[in-house]
Amino acid sequence: MSGSDYIYRRVLLKLSGEALMGSAGYGIDPCVIERLVEEIRPVHDDGIQVGIVVGGGNIFRGMAGAASGMDRAQADYMGMLATVMNALALQDAFERAGIYCRVMSAIEMHEVCETYIRRRAIRHMEKGRIVIFAAGSGNPYFTTDTAAALRALEIDADCLMKATKVDGIYDKDPATNPDAVRFDTITYLDVLSKDLKVMDAAATALCHDNALPILVFDIEGEDVFKKALTGEPVGTTVIGEERA
Repeated sequence: MSGSDYIYRRVLLKLSGEALMGSAGYGIDPCVIERLVEEIRPVHDDGIQVGIVVGGGNIFRGMAGAASGMDRAQADYMGMLATVMNALALQDAFERAGIYCRVMSAIEMHEVCETYIRRRAIRHMEKGRIVIFAAGSGNPYFTTDTAAALRALEIDADCLMKATKVDGIYDKDPATNPDAVRFDTITYLDVLSKDLKVMDAAATALCHDNALPILVFDIEGEDVFKKALTGEPVGTTVIGEERA
């Protein structure tokens, strides 16, 4: 496939930590990571620049720690460290598959990964390396959704792609409501006003203010990443009112 067949040239993929644990209740499933690499490989081979922000909920979730009485900032820092573990696991899988990859952390830890520097991240991507952004934004009280929106804007991504276990955005929870209706497109303001829980409000507002489209799709579909990037009707796209 030619690079001209893609509607986006540089994307930021947001992966939840839960997506990495597969059917297990905890940790990292190597089979899931290998399948993710094979989903991303053909797109990368076609010259599309890919950045990834990964969560840490499969290891530790800051909000859960805070809910159990832990100091919120302390719990969030622990969650950031969990994302670094996931990022290193992803990097290992990419490199075993022969794909150059860099992990850049918002928290300095020189022995295991690079410190995040915007210009260096862009340069890595221009050289054909996948960049995994770890440790969220480096600040407590912000989710990895917000970190994903921030990094997407910083690297001038064409789209923020959120990979979930649901094939788009619904008007209600499809797991408990069989009559739930999926949207092909929806506006940022509708997402916020209907409280649809696609991403947290800060992330959605950041994308709205900067006209960055969000594509929500099911990562478990076959070739779904490539289909999304070539404009096939996959998932739900969140756009501005003027385009709706």
